[in-house]
Amino acid sequence: MELRAPTLAEIRAAQERLRGSVTRTPLVPYRGPSLPGAPREIHLALENLQPIGSFKLRGAGNAMLAADPAALAGGVVTASAGNMAQGVAWHARRLGIPCRVVVPDRAPRAKLDAIRALGAEPIAVPFERWWRTLEERRFEGLSGLFVHPVSDPDVIAGNATIGLEILEELEQVDAILVPFGGGGLSCGIAAAARALSPSTRVYACEVESAAPLRASLAAGRPVRVEHRPSFVDGIGSPGLLPEMWPLASTLLAGSLVVELAHVADAILRLARDAKVVAEGAGAASLAAALRELPGQGRVVCVVSGGNLDATTLARALRGEIP
Repeated sequence: MELRAPTLAEIRAAQERLRGSVTRTPLVPYRGPSLPGAPREIHLALENLQPIGSFKLRGAGNAMLAADPAALAGGVVTASAGNMAQGVAWHARRLGIPCRVVVPDRAPRAKLDAIRALGAEPIAVPFERWWRTLEERRFEGLSGLFVHPVSDPDVIAGNATIGLEILEELEQVDAILVPFGGGGLSCGIAAAARALSPSTRVYACEVESAAPLRASLAAGRPVRVEHRPSFVDGIGSPGLLPEMWPLASTLLAGSLVVELAHVADAILRLARDAKVVAEGAGAASLAAALRELPGQGRVVCVVSGGNLDATTLARALRGEIP
């Protein structure tokens, strides 16, 4: 499958399509204590305040609302560790169609409960089988429109509306830091930035337990890496989907890899200093801004989601690594 970056017209069309079904999330200054060498001005794009607690509502909604109604008649299927599942399920419930979700068997209970609460049916499989579903874009025995959580052009355009909103509200943004799972979010935001503010750099944020983009950029091609499960379950995978490599390698300024301890610290900082609850993936951008981003300037950290269980949050608030 060959992908191209969404055009500004396509991003604006997605923004209009999503009007009334997603929240235009706040962009707020982060006023917590900084670290030596950290950017002098940090803002938070709070996608954790979407109705499902995650940015995934945008891409899922744009893909489903742009689809031919006949294609939706049999329902929808997606593969997701939790947040995309909730996004697809939320829109499916509004449209009155069935939704089934292929999930890795170690998905957090809180996210599985949320999927069921939205009326969708989770189907748990081993991680490798789940990853193969992403690669094959189907799951044997399940019919309906498959909404890919990463490499669907309409999903990427929906995600790009975040970049549109950031650059409509804030002038002279030097860098936007975006958690990197499969690249659909970061590449979408980077496409919007390239169209509206070419000098704005968009960085992917990965964790040490699984950083395939950094390894792939170093190799000049997609490579697989060791994937160690951690409390940061919304990002990190054994490799890049091949179709995402052309976009990620040309649109993104690079990969900032953070330690798990720094992500836990960012969860604590966001809760303590900004009164924001962020899951591990959502906090990775602030962790990278405080410890990995070189230079000074105006930086926006995308807090991609806030769906984490109480035990994980409690441990982070105690200064522990969950």
